[in-house]
Amino acid sequence: MSLLRPSRRDLLKMTAAAPAFALSSPVMARTSPPDSGQAAGYFRFKVGEAQLTVVSDGYFTGSARRLGKNADEEEVLEFLEQHYLDSTTHYAHMNHVVIELGDAKVIVDVGGGTRFFDTAGRMLSNLEAAGINYDDITHVVLTHAHPDHVWGIRDDFDEAIFPDATYFIGSAEYDWWMKPDRVNEVAAPLQQVVLGAVNSLTVAEPQMEHVQDGHEVAPGIRMIDTPGHTPGHMSVMVESGDESLMIFGDSVSHAYVSFERPGWVGNFDMDGDLTVSTRRRLLDQTSADRMAVLGFHFPFPGVGYVMPSGDAYRFIPALWQWDDA
Repeated sequence: MSLLRPSRRDLLKMTAAAPAFALSSPVMARTSPPDSGQAAGYFRFKVGEAQLTVVSDGYFTGSARRLGKNADEEEVLEFLEQHYLDSTTHYAHMNHVVIELGDAKVIVDVGGGTRFFDTAGRMLSNLEAAGINYDDITHVVLTHAHPDHVWGIRDDFDEAIFPDATYFIGSAEYDWWMKPDRVNEVAAPLQQVVLGAVNSLTVAEPQMEHVQDGHEVAPGIRMIDTPGHTPGHMSVMVESGDESLMIFGDSVSHAYVSFERPGWVGNFDMDGDLTVSTRRRLLDQTSADRMAVLGFHFPFPGVGYVMPSGDAYRFIPALWQWDDA
């Protein structure tokens, strides 16, 4: 199969299709990027005996309106202002995680690679900074097939970047994107997304397993159905000893909106009602079990907990602790 190459310009046109707010933003404090040799590209912590390393692929921006397309525009604006967030531009981090447990070294999603925004594509360099040899990756979990999660599957020579790994994706997710002529069944802004997914999944297909709910990637690491954002979206559960972590993927996509306004639907949530019901189920479960969580688009490193708050929730970031040793 020949590979079609959506450009960054195509993706920018698609993102720009969502209307932006015309109202001004409040004055906000902004921290500058790291300088003078600082490295903020990875963050390491443990869950039981599992060692996890959050690795950044960078970030991208889009219209803030995409955060609540089913909500009143004034209400969304007020929410963003209350949380000291830009009311016109949404800034999304891209937090991948490497899980080392037993003999397995598992990475969740593969980023946007060189075909996404110029501000992305930093995953491999940050893996190197974290001392992780990507040739040692044994398993690759794909939560879903949106550009920021799968376009980094292939290098500039159209070869899989993790050559010795086994790739896993939900069967429903794979079947939806790879349906023949799917590109002609979606609206024009999504056609480049479909083409990019087909190109990426085709490259990894010789190494790929299509899995169902509850599939064990490796001992202590399993995939669970969390559909809505995409038809076959899957999240990842890590369990070691008495400790556990839920890796949301994009089933819970914003550290403030998704928690405090769980009924709001994002611009790229493909089934709004299912997205909301899945999100509430996950937030109920993780808050009741006092389980750690990790959000792909949360502020780096995206690790924390879920606290109930009336009929909604709050995200509580995990406390950074210096290693006295």
